[in-house]
Amino acid sequence: MMIAAMARTICDGELVFHGFGSPLAQLAMHVAKRTHAPRMALIAGATYGVDPAPSFLSPTTNDWVMDRGAVTSLDIEDLFDLAASGRLGRMFLSGLQIDRWGNCNVTALGWPRIAMKLPGGGGGGNLSCDARRVTLWTPAHRAEIDAKGGRRFRLVEACDFITSLGHRDGAGKRREDYGHRGGGPQFLVTELGLFDFDADGHMRFLALYPDITVDEVRENTGFELALADRVETMAPPTQAVVGLIRKLDPLRIHERELRRGDLERRFGLADAQEELPR
Repeated sequence: MMIAAMARTICDGELVFHGFGSPLAQLAMHVAKRTHAPRMALIAGATYGVDPAPSFLSPTTNDWVMDRGAVTSLDIEDLFDLAASGRLGRMFLSGLQIDRWGNCNVTALGWPRIAMKLPGGGGGGNLSCDARRVTLWTPAHRAEIDAKGGRRFRLVEACDFITSLGHRDGAGKRREDYGHRGGGPQFLVTELGLFDFDADGHMRFLALYPDITVDEVRENTGFELALADRVETMAPPTQAVVGLIRKLDPLRIHERELRRGDLERRFGLADAQEELPR
């Protein structure tokens, strides 16, 4: 369900980059390329291969099997030049904290006194300012109750540190006021539902999974939940898309990104026919 939802955010003809480490984002891009967006240009996250066609997902993005079939490979400088010149159509980003404006934190928890150092954002800071559109995702929206009865929210009122920029910074200044080229986050996909962003740049809940209620989303979100005029139920993938995901990921690498409870959830398939995988 998450992979299919992430794939639907990709438009045909876009140049799309997924960065390091996420099999969910990788699979979403390959699903989109082989179904509704055959003219998208796919840039692999660690190898910078353009339109690769790997036969399966490897346990790490930094594996040359993920570059198999690529028409060419970029240098990292080429990728940043593409973004800075306005040609990077979409990228996928996530964070240990994601706030209501779509800012992401993968740098540090606690500020200015750091409680936990995080891996860092690589080029996410630059690219989030230049990419035309950003799809955010997290498989950890659900804020589970800890031993002390508290919750550590993934979706927070404000990030402790902003690694990649959303629609407003911590002081409320709009990204447009900085003169950045990119349009900022367009969607957020989580294991509870789908968000977009309103005209003011605030995250807005758009659609939920069949087994989730709006109240569940609200209680697992660390800021006041804004709702779309009509909250829809997310469409499940078709059998063709499910078959493609299983074919691309026989080692089930993407399951490592998900919590055990979410792996036990079950959904039906879409009735509508979808273009067969390429």
